[in-house]
Amino acid sequence: MLVKVRAAAIQPGEVMIRRGARHGRWPATFPSGQGSDLAGVVTEAGPQVRGIAVGDEVLGFTHNRASHAEFVVVEDVNLTLRPEGLSWEVAGSLYVAGTTAYATVFAVDPGPDDTVVVSGAAGGVGSLAMQLARRRGATVIGLASRTNHAWLQDHGVVPVEYGDGVADRIQQTSGGKVDAFIDTFGDGYVDLAVTLGVRPERINTIRDWEAAARVGARTYGEGTAACAVVVGELARLAARGELEVPIARSYPLDRVRDAFRELEQGHTHGKIVLRP
Repeated sequence: MLVKVRAAAIQPGEVMIRRGARHGRWPATFPSGQGSDLAGVVTEAGPQVRGIAVGDEVLGFTHNRASHAEFVVVEDVNLTLRPEGLSWEVAGSLYVAGTTAYATVFAVDPGPDDTVVVSGAAGGVGSLAMQLARRRGATVIGLASRTNHAWLQDHGVVPVEYGDGVADRIQQTSGGKVDAFIDTFGDGYVDLAVTLGVRPERINTIRDWEAAARVGARTYGEGTAACAVVVGELARLAARGELEVPIARSYPLDRVRDAFRELEQGHTHGKIVLRP
């Protein structure tokens, strides 16, 4: 289908791809497009398309690094209908962050008796992972800067400031009991989880693959749950107000450079979205 894009989020991983910092994992040939997340209106449909028609409002993803554009060609299996009441910004932000968060929670399998630590808890993935873990009844400790603590508390999460001494603060907050660890940031958190006594099979990282291989932790991410069924489930939760997707800022498409400059500062609460 041909989709007229109404919103498309940008991702930290796209920064790495552009810089070549993860070429072994995400190779790219330049010049290259960017963008996986998308939401928009179907303007043309091929003869084999089923379940979605011209004029339908949809959200989903492309694997062709092509959604940062006015129009994008998408396979029908990668799209789902936009639920009533779901904003374009949220609809265009759900695929990468949402399916990654979904996979991380699945990987550590939290339950009502568990205490789970989430690093980068106010970021694009972390803000969703901590909510999904809370929906499963777990006690969640969210690592974030102090400016985001009130938001975490409003969502039933116990905030802890990251930085020097974070291990002691987690121990004190958890009473010495940490059952699972979701790392959305990297930078030593896998080793921290081991230090806290978390079993490797209940540690999941989306950044520090080397540490995960060394200790036997999991690396479930967006690719693990990359399907329109999961995106649709998350969209319905968001439309009902049961999952908040923070939107940090929207930029017009012709200011894509400014959008990435803001993202690269590394302190964004929620998603940055392009609006063609």
